[in-house]
Amino acid sequence: MSESIESLIGQAAGLRRAGRTLEALAAYEALLAAHPNLPDSWYNLALLQRKAGRPEAALLSYDQALRRGISDPEEVHLNRAVILSDDLRRESEAEGELSAALARNPRYVPALLNLGNLHEDRGRRAEAVAAYQAILAVDPNDPDALARLGGLATPSGPDDPLIRRLRTAIGRHGPAADAALGFALGRMLDGAGLYDSAFEAYAAANRASRGAAAPGTVRYDRAAQEALVDTIITAFPTPWAGPPTSGTRTPPIFICGMFRSGSTLLEQMLASHPRVTAGGELDLLPAMVRTALSPYPDSLAGASAERLDGLARQYLDALTATFPQADRLTDKRPDNWLHVGLIKRLFPDAKIVNTVRDPLDNALSVFFLHLDHGMAYALDLLDIGHYLRQQQRLMAHWKALYPDDVIDFDYDALVADPRARLEPLLTALGLDWDDRCLAFHQLDNAVKTASVWQVREPLYRRASGRSRHYERQLAPLKAWLEERGSQRGHVPQVRVP
Repeated sequence: MSESIESLIGQAAGLRRAGRTLEALAAYEALLAAHPNLPDSWYNLALLQRKAGRPEAALLSYDQALRRGISDPEEVHLNRAVILSDDLRRESEAEGELSAALARNPRYVPALLNLGNLHEDRGRRAEAVAAYQAILAVDPNDPDALARLGGLATPSGPDDPLIRRLRTAIGRHGPAADAALGFALGRMLDGAGLYDSAFEAYAAANRASRGAAAPGTVRYDRAAQEALVDTIITAFPTPWAGPPTSGTRTPPIFICGMFRSGSTLLEQMLASHPRVTAGGELDLLPAMVRTALSPYPDSLAGASAERLDGLARQYLDALTATFPQADRLTDKRPDNWLHVGLIKRLFPDAKIVNTVRDPLDNALSVFFLHLDHGMAYALDLLDIGHYLRQQQRLMAHWKALYPDDVIDFDYDALVADPRARLEPLLTALGLDWDDRCLAFHQLDNAVKTASVWQVREPLYRRASGRSRHYERQLAPLKAWLEERGSQRGHVPQVRVP
């Protein structure tokens, strides 16, 4: 290899390591235009292209890396699978890439783990179990595979061997693994009716999750959360009276609410309607807030109509690129409750559905879920209660501004009388009743949330009132919520335009 090529490779790599993504992209593109037979550079270009939001280009660059003989090609197939599944929603092609990775290396654990996860997304329990068992055949102590099995299994009883296996594994692999194993153990114990032991396991798992993060990075700041809600309320003091969305494209149905409040179930029911496609947890609005609208919400104060129209078109273009055949779409991003004001600025005719649930059931379900460290409130029950109270406060503001377009949808009322609750919502969304909405568990789609297995079953009521098993542990939270006036909230009749 000539010195000039080595110099160009070094320059491009230096820009990549420095986080100068656009400059690094240009450097790798120039390098490969002159010297295309560099598989590792094609690989690095693909990484940058995905980071820059160019997934199709990244797939082509990974293909070039494969064609030019890159070492460890199974890793390239794995990366292609992640793009196809997570960015482009082409799950069948993603499965093909994972199969290609395993054809090259049958013991490649990352591909087996991703294959199991993909099977879970698609509701294929037996296939997911087989993938995790294949990992354990390679490494019987793999904590990720063992935790995933614990997340899928139905306990046979208090003495289920998997419960003993999970207990034995905790403490052997560090706090991150202990967290994953602990949440799986808690689920198994809860399923076996050992509620006190289950709560202890979940509490320990949350402590391990906190311990796995960098010091100080998972502290929930209650004052900061209150200030954020205050800022948003101040930024959107009155209803937006702009013109309807330009063009002929209808904005999606926005579904938001607390995590674990029934938003995935509602989306799955709506997606069972022949006119509706599930968009899932899209990052489009949060990404817009982080980048194009920073600092948010202050940047909206001087935003022109042309600027807002351009952002609306950008959002809709991204949806069309991912879901080109869809008639009506859902954007089910729970934390978009923070951005209802922005949604109504971009799409004045949009409907926003806020899923609600018994607060103690909701808080318990969040505490029992292994969430990202960015959701630091989830590690402590009283912090969850505080976050819930702030969510209720902001949603009350949005409902006061847009009483006809912001609709509360009660999970517990839904499971008690499904059609009576769902049919008025469909009417408000401009959709006719369809019996398939109650057969949502038969829908053949990928579900990429923690509720993936709940929505593969017919509607059930066992999660409603679940907090009764944990009255003692939830007593401090119940008292805290009652003292601060947190309530279920009256759920109004759905207004039909």
